[in-house]
Amino acid sequence: MKIKVGIGYDVHKFSEEKTNTHITLGGYKIPSERKIIAHSDGDLVLHAITDSLLGAIGAGDIGYYFPPSELKWKNADSKIFVKYALELIKEKKGTLNNVDIIIICESPKINPHRDYIRNSLADILGLEIDDVNVKATTVEKLGAIGREEGIACQAVACVTIYN
Repeated sequence: MKIKVGIGYDVHKFSEEKTNTHITLGGYKIPSERKIIAHSDGDLVLHAITDSLLGAIGAGDIGYYFPPSELKWKNADSKIFVKYALELIKEKKGTLNNVDIIIICESPKINPHRDYIRNSLADILGLEIDDVNVKATTVEKLGAIGREEGIACQAVACVTIYN
């Protein structure tokens, strides 16, 4: 057997207008003053996780399989992307061991929603809650994210491949 690790990263811009709305992070809806601008549903947590899953098995990235240039992915539920990556892992006789993510933003505040995101991710990924870690940080008001122009996520996935 082989233990393999993949990393993923995604960033999305917020809309300029402030409205009473929500954003979706890890399959969970969080109240937000602004929407995320994206081709699909904008769930950057699931996008980063998808890339980390694909990276662990050397299978490219999310844009290769789900290019934003294809209209069929417009407003698509990002769970589709994760499920596809999990199927590729299964085809390689692999299992997902755990994921660790960090959401990087000034707003919205993530900690009040952290456990909900963890539970949602555990359900989507078919993992035990202890195998899903969700962290959040700010960038101390530096750069585009610090100016609250966008939000980012980094993800790491550990996969075991059985020969």
